[in-house]
Amino acid sequence: MADLLWPGDERAGDLFSDGALLKAMVDVERAWLAALVSAGVAPSSADAHLDSLVTSDLLERLAREAESGGNPAMALVSWLRGALEDTCPETARWLHRGLTSQDVVDSALMLCARDATTQLRAALVDQIDCLARLVETHSATPMVARTLTQHAVPTTFGLKAAGWLTGVLDAYDDVAALVLPVQAGGAAGTMAGAVELASALPEPLEVVHRMTQDFTARLGLAPSIPWPTSRAAITRLADATVRCTDAWGRIANDVLTLSRPEIGELSEGTGGGSSTMPHKANPVLSTLVRRAALTTPQLAATLHLAAAEAADERSAGPWHAEWATLRTLLRRAVVAGDQTRELLSGLRVHTDRMLHTLAAAREDVHAEQRSLADLTGSAPRRSYVGASAMFVEATLARATGVLAGTVSATARAEESR
Repeated sequence: MADLLWPGDERAGDLFSDGALLKAMVDVERAWLAALVSAGVAPSSADAHLDSLVTSDLLERLAREAESGGNPAMALVSWLRGALEDTCPETARWLHRGLTSQDVVDSALMLCARDATTQLRAALVDQIDCLARLVETHSATPMVARTLTQHAVPTTFGLKAAGWLTGVLDAYDDVAALVLPVQAGGAAGTMAGAVELASALPEPLEVVHRMTQDFTARLGLAPSIPWPTSRAAITRLADATVRCTDAWGRIANDVLTLSRPEIGELSEGTGGGSSTMPHKANPVLSTLVRRAALTTPQLAATLHLAAAEAADERSAGPWHAEWATLRTLLRRAVVAGDQTRELLSGLRVHTDRMLHTLAAAREDVHAEQRSLADLTGSAPRRSYVGASAMFVEATLARATGVLAGTVSATARAEESR
């Protein structure tokens, strides 16, 4: 995918593209068909791989035909059945039986979201590692703190970067805690169709339960009761994503402010150029990250509004409003995550400028200290950064725990292969 009006969009690759969504929907149909066969509900002759049926012109065809049914799943099922009728009639007969279009679309969205959140987690881990090293290196680097844009009191760049790191750690916690559930409820979330299909077998309810578990496992999603108009899975995903862009936006804003020529305490590793002014090295990465932070909350708000407007057992409009909104939200977050990773890895810290600014503001930034020392009748301390070192150490300890956990998780994954 490419988007001239969203520079950097190519960083998200094929995530949530039409092709990725189509593949996910076919994977859902394939997994359900295999579960029907495995449970003995459908005959073994119904089992078939469906990937080979996806032709290069299918996307364009589905895009045209989806309008008549209001969603792409209906057009896909119709096309697949038509393609299977002559060569695999039993597959055509059993395809999609017991499911509804919302099962296919919602489960496919969760599969696409899983790929996106995997990339978000990887970006967050890299940022945590980079920021932890930055915090440790500059734990005692003096600079002036600013409140309401004005000089306040002395601080350290390590503590400022620890604030960035805290935001990224909070975002990581939210993304890591996400649960992406399967959707399998049939026409109205009752699974009545699947139970009817299994009625010839002993204990049809138990058969359907096992069949749903099998379906869920094949897709690698989390088990769940149907959630057709209970949309917390979507809004939690949106909230975790916005937590990421909030954290990255805070970093970008600080870099944008502190890289102004009159301040010059930070700069991007490789600044962008200007079409007319050759002397400029614009903080392009910070600008693009800030752009994402300014736009993702509104996308999440749309998803919350859709959840609040959900009605009956399938919503007319709110459900449909989710799809492209979620795609845009997650793609923009993945792009911003990669841009933030690049920003942090190349960030230049100009400690001499920090020290110069602090020294020049010495009388002002120590005014509070002098008033408090007068109150107590004692001489002012040589340092006025309070418990900054303790806060830095606590943040670093938290980062170390996350990084150690991700290493262990990677090792366990390698051992299980």
